[in-house]
Amino acid sequence: MAEKTDNKDKEHKMDNKEHVVNTKNEDKVKVNDNKSSVGATDKSTDKKEVKEPKKEVKLIKKDEAIANAISIHASKKHCMAICDFIKGKKIDDVMKELQEVIKLKRAIPVKGEIPHRRGMHSGRYPTSASKLFIPLLKGLRGNVIVNQMDLDKTTITYACANWASRPQRRGGVKAKRAHVLLKARETEAKK
Repeated sequence: MAEKTDNKDKEHKMDNKEHVVNTKNEDKVKVNDNKSSVGATDKSTDKKEVKEPKKEVKLIKKDEAIANAISIHASKKHCMAICDFIKGKKIDDVMKELQEVIKLKRAIPVKGEIPHRRGMHSGRYPTSASKLFIPLLKGLRGNVIVNQMDLDKTTITYACANWASRPQRRGGVKAKRAHVLLKARETEAKK
């Protein structure tokens, strides 16, 4: 019994630090014995802390905005066709045109032996891929705004679709996957 009290005395001798005290139930409890923190009236503790003014963060204007989609559930062929379709266009115009594709009002030109569409040679209506491109374009538009670029002067300069790893086919699983990368830059108005 005397050994237990000696251990407790040794633990209580540690001043101004957090330490562990054993209770009767052998539970460990953290105790803070810092004398100046609990109601002490030292002159050193009465000093008010001087708050530093907040530093203003300067946003650097960037010349390029990027949107990257990884492993979207769309055909690479359709994504490539949409990428070719949107290059060189403004973001808001492209979003309106893809809405028309979803409503089957506008076709997207696709290479290969595909039937002709009104106003073009061969074309398709890739509605599922168009539905996935619209949130990607919204993200690109947001990145343009954050990068302090002028939205009216910004056009899509780079659009690329690549193969993504495809999962093993099971019942009801969409197996097609593609990576899509879009880049937008400010361009001067053509005269």
